[in-house]
Parts: sequence; C-alpha cells; structure tokens
Amino acid sequence: MHNNNLPFYVNAYSEDEKKIAEEIIALEKEALDRYFRGYMSGYLELWSKDDFTYFDANTRERTDTYEEVAAFLNNVIGTRMHADSYDFHAPRVQFGKDMAVLTYQLHADTSLIEMHYNVIEIFKKEHDSWQVIHSTWDLITPFSKDVKRPKTSITL
Repeated sequence: MHNNNLPFYVNAYSEDEKKIAEEIIALEKEALDRYFRGYMSGYLELWSKDDFTYFDANTRERTDTYEEVAAFLNNVIGTRMHADSYDFHAPRVQFGKDMAVLTYQLHADTSLIEMHYNVIEIFKKEHDSWQVIHSTWDLITPFSKDVKRPKTSITL
C-alpha cells in the first residue's frame, strides 16, 4: 500500500525489507542512545569483530580493525560523551544480498563537541544478526576551507 506521508523509497520496500529497515534503524538508535549516555558498548556490540573498517572526520586514515576502533572509543572518547538529545535525521536503508546500507544525518550538542555528521553504516548479516562492517562519520560541510576549489568556473 502506497503512503504519501512516507519517503518514496520506503513505499518501494518489500514487506521483508520494511522489517529489516526497522530492525537496522532500531539497532543504530540503540547504539546512539548508549553512546550519548557515555557508554561505548552499543557500538562495540554492533560493529563486527571479524571484518570492520572505519572513517572519521577526525582521523587521517581509515581504521582497519575492530581492535583499533575499540581502543579509539574507549581511550579517546570513553565515558566523556554525553548529550541530552540528538537528531537522527532522514535515515534511509538500501539493500543488497545479505547486506544493507544505512545513511542518515546526526546532529547533537554533546559534552565534547557540537556534532553535525553524515553517517554511513554498512551492515552485513553475520551469524544470524546484523553487524556493521564499515562505518563513516563525516562532517556536514558543503565545502570545507581545506577543500581545493576549482581554479576555473565549471558550467554544464
């Protein structure tokens, strides 16, 4: 049944895809709820221990193992991250065979920083549960001052 109040892509989901999308979004929100209460365990449980990579706006290179990202979360952020509320904006789930991609924007005024991120989480079905195998947290900036601008104007 088509619902005009839902984004076009939700109306295109099969019944199974709707259930999976709801499950994936619930897993992510549960991890965020814990994260903003100062507990890294939500993400440490959600992220694959077997096959994981991570990009963050505050790191120079990709993190290639679960152990590295766990150390980053526990040692750098630890229990210091708190926010009374956050905006989990415009989540969308896209599907592949035994995989799904969740994208959304995250806004929060936390105890450490004011957050405005484009988030990409790639989920894979592992051992009958959905685990994140790649995560990217990139700052929402149309053009950072550090991005090289074109030297000539481009017209289409």
